[in-house]
Amino acid sequence: MAAAPAAMAQHTELKKPRGLDLYTRFALAGALGCSITHGAFTPVDVVKTRIQLDPATYNRGMIGSFRQVIQNEGIGALATGFGPTFAGYFMQGAFKFGGYEFFQKKSIDILGPEKAHQNRTAVYVVSAGCAEFFASIALCPLEATRIRLVSTPGFANGLIGGFGKILKNEGIGAFYSGFGPILFKQVPYTITKFVAFEKVSEAILSQFDKSKLSNGAQTAVNLGSGLIGGFAAAIVSQPADTMLSKINKTKGLPGESTVSRLIKIAGELGFRGSFAGLPTRLFMVGGLTAGQFAIYGDIKKALGATK
Repeated sequence: MAAAPAAMAQHTELKKPRGLDLYTRFALAGALGCSITHGAFTPVDVVKTRIQLDPATYNRGMIGSFRQVIQNEGIGALATGFGPTFAGYFMQGAFKFGGYEFFQKKSIDILGPEKAHQNRTAVYVVSAGCAEFFASIALCPLEATRIRLVSTPGFANGLIGGFGKILKNEGIGAFYSGFGPILFKQVPYTITKFVAFEKVSEAILSQFDKSKLSNGAQTAVNLGSGLIGGFAAAIVSQPADTMLSKINKTKGLPGESTVSRLIKIAGELGFRGSFAGLPTRLFMVGGLTAGQFAIYGDIKKALGATK
């Protein structure tokens, strides 16, 4: 009879997802975490983008700007860009979280478990940066569409209309005119987000026996660590986020390169202008990052996606 538990344990181990199956589950958990949170924060994103693009008009803070948008365009304007936001961050979340787990595993395979643990901060940085590069390729066209819909009321009726109009009138290159700024924004953002999350959660969990923590307590740790990670990431990436909004608002002049447009935008903004809308973005990014890590942790646990 003593062999039965061992056989059951071996059977469970064999059933544990591995390889592509495992990383597909990580990707699905990340896709749902990012798309749900970014979709829910669409109204805040609308207001944040308006403050960045027209600070002279939207100069009454987050609550005042909410009221301005509703008064000027109706409450439905707050849902502008929901389609590309949900779709874009579903794809981005899959690459970001799935890629982060994948590149971490590859780093451990290359360095060995002991050396990887000793240099874990470097492993977090490299894994997050590599994952975000591929995630940004997936996100960029949909982010360009979202910004055009939000910055130009009446531009098109939703994701498909806006995407098709940009493709028809400006070509596929227009979707990647903001790829430089999106990398400049997203790579430091993602690195800061993951490193801060890992460090804060590591500090918290060092005070407890992780095996004895309830599911609710683990979710609370993910929420708190994600909130702090989100605040740090928002501050680091704010200037690039403002430039991304600006460069996607309108198409460039004939013969004008993306680099020259970025230099011109940076000069027009100045240091203070680069941080326009930061309080709104702190609220938005802190909240959605906390939600992402909480949802990601719960879903991957439910899917049996553990390394």
